[in-house]
Amino acid sequence: MQEMAAIVTYLVIFTVISSALAYDPDMLQDLCVANTHAGIKVNGFTCKAEGNVTEADFFFDGLAKPGKVNNSVGSLVTGANVEKIPGLNTLGVSLSRIDYAADGLNPPHTHPRATEMIFVLEGELDVGFITTANKLISKTVKKGEIFVFPRGLVHFQKNNGDKEASVIAAFNSQLPGTQSIAMTLFTSTPAVPDNVLTKAFQVGTKEIDKIKTKLAPKKS
Repeated sequence: MQEMAAIVTYLVIFTVISSALAYDPDMLQDLCVANTHAGIKVNGFTCKAEGNVTEADFFFDGLAKPGKVNNSVGSLVTGANVEKIPGLNTLGVSLSRIDYAADGLNPPHTHPRATEMIFVLEGELDVGFITTANKLISKTVKKGEIFVFPRGLVHFQKNNGDKEASVIAAFNSQLPGTQSIAMTLFTSTPAVPDNVLTKAFQVGTKEIDKIKTKLAPKKS
């Protein structure tokens, strides 16, 4: 009962913040369910014909169960954004569930279009973000607690326990976007030139190649 009350409180707080600080365009009608098959590029998605809208456009059960973590960093993000829930189009909100293996890490990354707020479902995490003044703001959070990552700032979460952990993350954008710092720099297409990376990180080409090899997508 207490856990449910905490979740309700969390969602109320998030709704207030979203209304005050929403970055997505304001809605001009009751609904604009995303027509993801329209093939037309706009800032968001075009609207599905209202006669074709159903309850399925507003439903998603993908966050109900833990995701299977099977990667080298030890975390898995399951999004519940407009790409999964078309009814979120123009509403300016979305969620994700993040599951962590023991000692798992959600590596340093940014969300260019949204502030993020996490609610810890299970476990204990070391979390933090870095300001543009290069100051680290960090804290250990445990079950039932909340932490906020301001829009656009580099941040991370690390499971500091020997058991699995999980959080629900809320965003004030229907599609917040994610840029992983390491993946962006070392696996982009076309590739960032090696002479840029060696100069930036003050290392040799061999070290850059080693990082690229470790981060390269696994071939199936």
